[in-house]
Amino acid sequence: MLALLDAWLLAPFDYGFMQRALVAGLALSLAAPPLGVFLMLRGMSLIGDAMAHAILPGVALGFLAAGFSLPMMSLGGILSGLLIAVLAGSVSQMTGHKEDSAMASFFLISLAAGVMLVSLGGSSVDLTHVLFGSILAVDSTALVLIAAISSLIVVILAVVFRALVVECLDPLFLRGQGVRGGLIHGIFLGLVVLNLTAGFQTLGTLMAVGLMMLPATTARFWSQRLEGLIAIAIAIALVSSTGGLLLSYHLSLPSGPAIILLAGSGYVFSALFGRHHSLTAQWRRHAAPLGAPEHD
Repeated sequence: MLALLDAWLLAPFDYGFMQRALVAGLALSLAAPPLGVFLMLRGMSLIGDAMAHAILPGVALGFLAAGFSLPMMSLGGILSGLLIAVLAGSVSQMTGHKEDSAMASFFLISLAAGVMLVSLGGSSVDLTHVLFGSILAVDSTALVLIAAISSLIVVILAVVFRALVVECLDPLFLRGQGVRGGLIHGIFLGLVVLNLTAGFQTLGTLMAVGLMMLPATTARFWSQRLEGLIAIAIAIALVSSTGGLLLSYHLSLPSGPAIILLAGSGYVFSALFGRHHSLTAQWRRHAAPLGAPEHD
């Protein structure tokens, strides 16, 4: 039994590429889910997906300038994502359109521009790598960059955590304390862009948002408290990253999709059997005798 567990759970990580992939996945799993929780609470879940596509033109320009140089591609992605966020916010303020509609428009433009740039400067293999990533191809340089960005996100998030919570619940109170809500919003979007830039190397620009949003939305079925949501979301992301890598190794599956599909399986299970708002919870509430106390 112990030999079987060792062969399935430990032996795959004897290889250097699996070790680097594991560390990269764990780093992203600590930084991405809290951002996903706040995106969900702020009603901005789809903004995360739009921002994931907004970094693509910058990543493509970095690729054209220096090939598969992660620092250059990451720098381009950060600048592109921040530029799109500023443009969407500016258009929203000047025209009165909602920010999500402006972001959706720029996301489509960014996606088309990024795919065009990569296609002009590379091959279909290059385009696939940028769009879908390859966590098993993470080298030492990429690992250091991913770990550094993830650590920076965690530190900044800890510093602005209280302001983010207050802005979600009572923006007027935050303004009354002399703190500009726009500044906190801008910092938060910057953190989202940083995280997506770190994640594109492992999961690609199309799936980087998956490790951010799926654990967060899954946690909603198990807790109604902010600290519970964040803790559960991080735990789900850690399990999904590790489990997805193991499934990828043993079953010869693509690593990125395996991670995201495992997180998606957790979401489907939670939607059916979760403690709060799931189908099972709804059934229990309707089946309870009239006047019986509900148990959370």
